[in-house]
Amino acid sequence: MPLNRRTFLGASAAAGAGVAIAGGSAAPAAAHGHGHGHGHGRPPKRYSFTVMGTTDLHGNVFNWDYFTDKEFDDKAHNDVGLAKISTLVDRVREEKGRGNTLLIDAGDTIQGTQLSYYYAKVDPITARRGPVHPMAQAMNAIGYDAAALGNHEFNYGIPVLRKFEEQCDFPLLGANALDAKSLRPAFAPYVIKRMRTPHGRDVKVAILGLTNPGIAIWDKANVGGKMVFPGLEEQAAKFVPRLRSMGADVVIVSAHSGSSGTSSYGDQLPYVENAAGLVAEQVPGIDAILVGHAHQEIPEYFVENKRTGKKVVLSEPLKWGQRLTLFDFDLVWEKGRWVVEKAGSRVLNSNTVEEDPKITGLLADEHEKVVAYVNQVIGTSTAAMTTAEAAWKDEPIIDLINVVQAETVKAALVGGEYAGLPVLSQASCFSRTAQIPAGDVTIKDAAGLYPFENTLEARLLTGAQLRDYLEFSARYYVQTPVGAPVDTAKLTNADNTPDYNYDAVSGLTYEIDIAKPNGSRIVNLAFEGKPVDPAAQFVLAVNNYRASGGGNFPHVAGAKQLWANSEEIRNTIIAWVQAKGSVDSAQFASVDWRLTREGTPVF
Repeated sequence: MPLNRRTFLGASAAAGAGVAIAGGSAAPAAAHGHGHGHGHGRPPKRYSFTVMGTTDLHGNVFNWDYFTDKEFDDKAHNDVGLAKISTLVDRVREEKGRGNTLLIDAGDTIQGTQLSYYYAKVDPITARRGPVHPMAQAMNAIGYDAAALGNHEFNYGIPVLRKFEEQCDFPLLGANALDAKSLRPAFAPYVIKRMRTPHGRDVKVAILGLTNPGIAIWDKANVGGKMVFPGLEEQAAKFVPRLRSMGADVVIVSAHSGSSGTSSYGDQLPYVENAAGLVAEQVPGIDAILVGHAHQEIPEYFVENKRTGKKVVLSEPLKWGQRLTLFDFDLVWEKGRWVVEKAGSRVLNSNTVEEDPKITGLLADEHEKVVAYVNQVIGTSTAAMTTAEAAWKDEPIIDLINVVQAETVKAALVGGEYAGLPVLSQASCFSRTAQIPAGDVTIKDAAGLYPFENTLEARLLTGAQLRDYLEFSARYYVQTPVGAPVDTAKLTNADNTPDYNYDAVSGLTYEIDIAKPNGSRIVNLAFEGKPVDPAAQFVLAVNNYRASGGGNFPHVAGAKQLWANSEEIRNTIIAWVQAKGSVDSAQFASVDWRLTREGTPVF
């Protein structure tokens, strides 16, 4: 049933009533007692319930890839989307009893597919009498109880996020997303749900939502001066005792933060990006953490709390709705309260079930609109271009990314103090199967060339720093002595470096000598035919992932930011092709770099 305004407002009012927010500080809850004081030989009262969790759905409702315009598939034959998750959720509810289950999410919901892009930018939910976001429609229909905010929730600006929040029948939680002026939570920090038991007293389950501090860097353009994002550990330490003092029997954290304890943005923030494990270790009183953000699959992982010795269960279901986490809790009534006796987790694979026709039917119109949209012709190409050999050759298709990025940055710097500096650009071969056909070029062709949701920045680097950057990038190639055969199947991805962490830089010319060891491979580095002056200044057009420390390339994260844009690079490419009408690789393709051995080209 589509939501009309009346049913929506009634539903959101009911959902809002469940968001208990207490002010003031509270004493920490007493430690759980372990003596089974039941007396008289009566069996203790027990109750079990299940919390289901998803994360990093990234706009996936259907088992569909809008970039290839066909059913989603990968090497492991995973399936994606909320329509599959819905079928799994129904089965779990049938097995456990609907009243004995909750369903939560750990963020990155409204960005990632052309479906979610369409309803943010093409037919925006923020328009007067605008549509209801497909992710809100699907999650409302499935019956989510709460969702944490992900960093990608902020990509389209705060008004889009607030409209999405208003359209959801469940709260969006973010205890560490604070208003920049008042330093009070800008979203509900938590929600408390009551589980009815057969024994009279309800079990109070608190769900605390935490998001990623990296938002302050990655979406500076949207949140700067409006919101601040302190560390997960400090906000959990503030809220968990409060929730216990409010009578929470079980505390679950939904954290848009990986478990590794690392950060991709170097030392730019005092907070850890992937802090879920640290939260479990440092903050007493947490029973389970639904982990998000890292796109890893963690069926079950226990972390011991340093202060109490208690084990906290963590689980991260695979992205895009490929898995559903189940946390199973067994409680026992002890000394007048419910105590968690046992907690564990596992994941279900969404490729084991069919899509729920209730969900696919609900959003069939939206899906068809977006399929028509991605198949729109935006221009023509004089020649076919492909990334098939782009991992070891300077190919025109990668030059296309670089020319769009460099032109965009040059235009942005016009009239400013850095307008006179040369603009270079970095790009990676994200997919070895991307292609721009000869003839008609569609939105999906252009978008498939850049499958990530990166945005564009300009950073100031010196010639010496650029040499270091290129040396770091060149570690991607396996050292291959002069005279030894070169097998392209074994040449790349040295030390498991992924393709997206190998950058080709345009605007300079250089050779990569694969016979030499790491650190001394960049040969004949030149700008406009002359050796690069180590002290010379250059502007690097760079994606926000790399600029914020992703891949840990040297110098760039600490370099001065001259400009940043919140528009996705892939949409900048689409707009560029539309403006040109025709793509002629002869106008921009150039061989700026090549692999060599002692001066002899490898290819």
